[in-house]
Amino acid sequence: MMTDRIWTAMAGFGFLAVAGAATIAPALADPYSLPIASSPAGTAPPNAAAIAARQVLAQVGAATFTAPDFRPGVVRHVVLFRFLKSATPYQRAEVVRRFLELATDSRRPDGRPLVVSIETGVQNGGEGQDEGYEIAFLVTFRSEGDRNYYVGRPVVNQPGLFDPAHDAFKAFAAPYLAGVMTFDYRVAAEVSPAAAHAPAGKAGRRK
Repeated sequence: MMTDRIWTAMAGFGFLAVAGAATIAPALADPYSLPIASSPAGTAPPNAAAIAARQVLAQVGAATFTAPDFRPGVVRHVVLFRFLKSATPYQRAEVVRRFLELATDSRRPDGRPLVVSIETGVQNGGEGQDEGYEIAFLVTFRSEGDRNYYVGRPVVNQPGLFDPAHDAFKAFAAPYLAGVMTFDYRVAAEVSPAAAHAPAGKAGRRK
């Protein structure tokens, strides 16, 4: 079962003192029955990229901005969490579990999924540049429109044009978090060792 795999993974992250110490309830089957958060998440002033995105929103309108075919292409949404010291191991594990369940619960009203995949893992590097962030999530989308619908508030505030499952998750997780950082990008290039060293006659030849 997916829930069992998530539980085992989170126990490995160190969020749980004893694996299987509590029972995790299954995700709600219908995210459109979830409550909507009463206030937008995040208080930081918008940066240049955020301002540019909101200018595009103002130009094209929320319906187009959140449409599945708006600016198609692979889009990554990176999220970093820093937990409050008061957050218990179970509370931390529940935040992670609910985030991963968004891969299933985040969808459009017609049932189409928003998310291609969600990866997660805890910080284990030795550079000392993590600024206290403890765990990362990498969410992949098929278009900027799907990403925009998923992210929702405070960028898109019109009811029916943002994901209620993600909105409810933000409301649930906020009391346990000391910090959140996000970074979004379109995949502009991807290089692998095989592609980088392919013979010019094969990789570089144009028809």
